[in-house]
Formats: sequence, structure tokens, C-alpha cells
Amino acid sequence: MCGIVGVVSTAPVNQLIYDALLLLQHRGQDAAGIVTQQERKFFMHKAKGMVRDVFRTRNMRALPGTVGLGQVRYPTAGNATSEEEAQPFYVNAPFGIVMVHNGNLTNAKQLREELSDTDHRHTNTESDSEVLLNVLAHELARASSGAPLKSEDVFQAVSAVHKRIKGSYAVIALIAGYGLLAFRDPFGIRPLCMGRGADGSVMLASESVALEGTLHQLERDVAPGEAVFVHSDGQVETRQCSEKSELHPCVFEYVYLARPDSVLDGISVYQARLNMGETLAKRVVSTVPPNEIDAIIPIPESSRPSAMQLAQLLGIPYREGFVKNRYVGRTFIMPGQSSRKKSVRQKLNAIGSEFKGRKVLLVDDSIVRGTTSKEIVQMARDAGAVKVYLASAAPPVRHPNVYGIDMPTRAELVAHGRTVEEIRQVIGADALIYQDVAAMKQTVGKINPQVQGFEASCFDGVYITGDISEDEVTALNEGRNRGGEEESSDASRLSLPNAQEA
Repeated sequence: MCGIVGVVSTAPVNQLIYDALLLLQHRGQDAAGIVTQQERKFFMHKAKGMVRDVFRTRNMRALPGTVGLGQVRYPTAGNATSEEEAQPFYVNAPFGIVMVHNGNLTNAKQLREELSDTDHRHTNTESDSEVLLNVLAHELARASSGAPLKSEDVFQAVSAVHKRIKGSYAVIALIAGYGLLAFRDPFGIRPLCMGRGADGSVMLASESVALEGTLHQLERDVAPGEAVFVHSDGQVETRQCSEKSELHPCVFEYVYLARPDSVLDGISVYQARLNMGETLAKRVVSTVPPNEIDAIIPIPESSRPSAMQLAQLLGIPYREGFVKNRYVGRTFIMPGQSSRKKSVRQKLNAIGSEFKGRKVLLVDDSIVRGTTSKEIVQMARDAGAVKVYLASAAPPVRHPNVYGIDMPTRAELVAHGRTVEEIRQVIGADALIYQDVAAMKQTVGKINPQVQGFEASCFDGVYITGDISEDEVTALNEGRNRGGEEESSDASRLSLPNAQEA
């Protein structure tokens, strides 16, 4: 999961891109980068860290130009410790191209071999994004045949890219002297939208909040398989470049990844989370009688809308029982479990008066490894709760994600190979309630009937691209970025700058 943005304007864009990346910071905290273009020259700065730490005044002054793009990175493949893998990526031929990418290629290994043996192009990092850039560069060279680039060449190249690469990808690329190119995979797994500013500037970004927060009017989402080419003068051309396309956005965007004030593919993230609270209410009632619950308490932050809707429907008081420390960074490798538990408690603290002597229902957006859930349940007991029930606004996470979410391997998923009762015992709750997969898809999908389905592989094990076998899942998990920094629990989710705070 990453956040990407691209802008074509008549005014300098360095500050505009910086502001947009701040609005997308929740999508990645590992690294940040911006590239701008003045005349035919690129100016780039990228490094590991948060946006506010990567870009100082001197760095911003060194980014002139009225066209540019940027990315915030949360690595899921490759080497998180290498600054070389921070984006944007650059190739000098043909024309000069810089690119940012959100997603994950599932056939990157095969493509890397093709690039070396057939296309005679060299990749220097483990990043699948560099592979994607070189495939795009090769197809642009083939389409243009050494002549000046035409719009038809651009769309022909994107069509060829669609045929070669598999997986999820939302891409923004800058072609020196020609303009900005954006395209999305044929299933629309990762989000991408476009809008305009009052001055005529054109912006493309991962989430609508990046447009609205920089005073751009959201026009629409980029369609699955579609390419958008924004000329240097601001003229926009679009083309459907995939032979077959269907809209199946990643449902985890609505569960957890996206900001609640964003609208992705015509679906309000906030409304989606409210709807998940409605369907969760039916599951709760069938498991725990409402008169056995004194208070409903969300686990900050993205579970709040679901928890509020659940409380309203059941007629049970909604309470804020946990306070999140916004200023604790990610958790580093520590020698023992006791140190890990301490780190979770540094990020989250219980308000004792909301728990003492009460039977509480805790609501989380999802449960991944379960280690954080187990610790939070114990925190509630330590604060004096008589009974601690736990509800997940999402279904059990039973399968790895291969489309760009940093999801653990099967063996690390608490729900894999376990019944709900067995998971409850691991976590230590008095009752455990999960969302239903079909109900989740239906309640989110009804917000926009044009959505044809959802990529929900981590819940249902169905990999929408059709190229993922057990062996591929194993291979992709082996290549999954572990970063060398984060602990082996899912407490890292608590350390991310929350979408509502970003």
C-alpha cells in the first residue's frame, strides 16, 4: 500500500505535491519522494522517512517546475532498508521517464527475466516497481519506433503493458517533454482518481482527500484498464487500454487502509464503515444478548464509524475507552515478548472508569495476527472489565494478500486453520464476533451498484487475477518485505498515523 500523486499545472508544483503527500501519509510511512520537471530536466529528492522529515526547505527549493509527481511508500516487496527502492524510479530511455506505483506485481520474477533476456533492460533493485517502469519504457520505445512520441503511441504502450504484467497497479509516470501518464490495472484493485483546480491544474492521486485537501475538484475515478495522458499544456486524453476490464476494488481499502473522508470508486469510505457496523450488529445479537453489554468501545481509530453505528442500532452506550498516543513511532525488534507488550501499551492506554465493573464490547476494524487483540483484551481486563467481548468489523483474515497490502504469511494469521472458537481462546475474549464475508461485500457494494465485485482475497481466498496458485502464494510470501525493523506482531497497525489524524 502506497500513496501516489501527479500534477500538471502552470504554477510551481513542489509545495502542492508535498501537501498532497501529507494527506496521503497514512498510506505509507517508510519513504517519500518527489520529482518535478522544468523544461526537459527532472529534479528529484527521495529518502526514507515521513514526508515532514524527508523534505526540508533546501530540498523544496531544489524542486522547480510546473509538472511533477510523488509517492509515500509502505513496502510490501523488495528491500525496505534500501533508499534506492524509495520512489520515484527513473530511466533515461526512451525520452526519460520517472514513475510512481501503488500495488504489487504477481509475475515480477518472470518479467525480470524477460527484461534481461529478451528486452535487454537492466533492473538494479528488488522492487517490482522498477520492473514495471522498465516494461513501460520498453513498450513506449517499441510503440514510438524512435520517432517523437504521439498520444496513440502512449495508449498502445499501455495496452502492451496490460498484456504483460499481472497483479495490482495504479501508476503515474512523467515522460520528459511530453506530459503525465496515469493508468490502472484491469480490475481496478488499487485506487486512482483525478480532478482539477480552479487554475486549470490537473491532479491524479490515490484518494480523493488528496484532491480536496489541495483545493482540487474531484472529477472521477480512473476506470479499470484506462489510461489518462495529460499533456504538458494541461490537455487531457483518455483511452480504455485493456481488452477486458471489470471494477473489483480492494475491499480492505474500505475496512482499514483509506481515510474515512475519501470517496473511492463512488463509495464513501465513512459510509462503508457505517454499513459494516449495521451488518455486524446482526452478528453480535446472535452471539451476545445486548443486555449483556454495558458499553461499546472502539479500538482506535478506523473502527470508530462501525462501532458508533453498532452502538446506535443496539441501543448501547458508545464510549471512548482507549486513548492512542499519536507520537509513538513504529515498534522495533525487541529481545522478548515482555518488551513487545510494553510497546503496545505505550501506543494505547485504557481509561479505567470506562471499564471498571462493566461488560464491554470492543470493536476493531480487523484482526490479523491477533497478538495486539490479545493484549488489548487483557488491558481491558486489567482496567476492571467484568466481561470483554470482541467484534471485528471485517471477516476473519485467513489468507495472505498478494496485491500490495503488507499481510503476513498464512502461518502468522491467527484465523488461518482455526475456528472462531479457537481464535477466541487464543485472544482471550469472552466472546468473539466476526463480520460475514458476503454481508460485507453486499453492504459496501450497495453504495455504488456499478462496482462489479471486490478483491477480498485475504478474507475469501479468491485471487481475482486468476494467476495465483499455492506455489505462487508461497513464493510471494518469501519475497514479502519484512523491513528488518517492525516487530513480529500486528501492533504496527497501532503505530500508523491514523487516517483521521493524517
